[in-house]
Amino acid sequence: MKKLSVLGSTGSIGTQTLDVVSKHPEHFQIEGLAAGANVELLLRQVHQFRPKKVSVATKELAEQVKTQVSPGTEIFYGNEGLVEVAAGTDADTVVTAVVGSMGLHSTLAAIEAGKHIGLANKETLVTAGHLVTEAIKRKGVNMLPIDSEHSAIFQCLNGERRDDLAGITLTASGGSFRDLTREQLQSVTVEDALKHPNWSMGAKITIDSATMVNKGLEVIEAHWLFGLPYEQIHVLLHPESIIHSFVEFRDTSIIAQLGNPDMRVPIQYALTYPERWDSPAKRLSLAEVGKLHFREMDMERFPCLRLAFECGKMGGTATTAFNAANEVAVGRFLNREISFLQIEDIIEEVLDRHANISNPQLADIEECDRNTRLLAAKL
Repeated sequence: MKKLSVLGSTGSIGTQTLDVVSKHPEHFQIEGLAAGANVELLLRQVHQFRPKKVSVATKELAEQVKTQVSPGTEIFYGNEGLVEVAAGTDADTVVTAVVGSMGLHSTLAAIEAGKHIGLANKETLVTAGHLVTEAIKRKGVNMLPIDSEHSAIFQCLNGERRDDLAGITLTASGGSFRDLTREQLQSVTVEDALKHPNWSMGAKITIDSATMVNKGLEVIEAHWLFGLPYEQIHVLLHPESIIHSFVEFRDTSIIAQLGNPDMRVPIQYALTYPERWDSPAKRLSLAEVGKLHFREMDMERFPCLRLAFECGKMGGTATTAFNAANEVAVGRFLNREISFLQIEDIIEEVLDRHANISNPQLADIEECDRNTRLLAAKL
């Protein structure tokens, strides 16, 4: 039986992870759950899976939860609680599904405690990829990708010689506004942006998909996950989201991973690797799909993707600044403080002012993150 802790258990990836677990109760034991403020859903999860440790966002919420769970369940809160659920249980695998850079400390703590990582928090590698990958190697643990694109690349590379690799291509749906012009984007609303055509995701990631920041973060994540230079990482617009990503080899052969858009498939693969189990996902019928479409990525139409590549190649704290500026800008857009296109304006201005540190330590990353957020909040 595999023992799991799930960070971000009430979010999109967290709930789908627990759905996978519920389909195979004889194989999984939930040791810890960490959530934010969705106490109602968290309590249902606690009563179903009976974890030993639970964490919520604040002390007040912790007091509220404590009165409604069994005495054998320990309750924690805040960043310390997140770290406790990540590193302080008997779990052998930690699914990191929190959104944003707040997942960094808990992921590093889990690695240092010898836990394997199911990675759905791409910001961990974006902000501190060199520190995370060094810790992974030093502790001898596995980090398996949960993002559908990186899971696809991981699967396509199984059994292949890395020396034969020519490049990888991440596919992008294009998000809510893929068919709109720059002029049409001037007047889009929060409600428009949250209507993703293919995937069921949380608000922040859905907005990131529309700006193409999400694909930019995935490019940086792929650089660290697969040890590839940015020149070997490509992005292709694929509206159907059937081909989740593909790999090209020196002999021009291409291997792709296909399936209906359903996050439970890559989640389950990360939890059961190298085995493949029955899945509740709908089977793909290419005859029903009929046609697949592809378009070259337009970096002028999606400038945030261009910025991500530039920050990735620059390295250092540039990727931290890119991520922090975006998190603040998306929050302001969701709060209706700024327009959709101002998200990319804020990111670009932050990066124009950024003084890059080429080989940052954790303290440098934290300071960069903090200062960037202050600046992005004022612009």
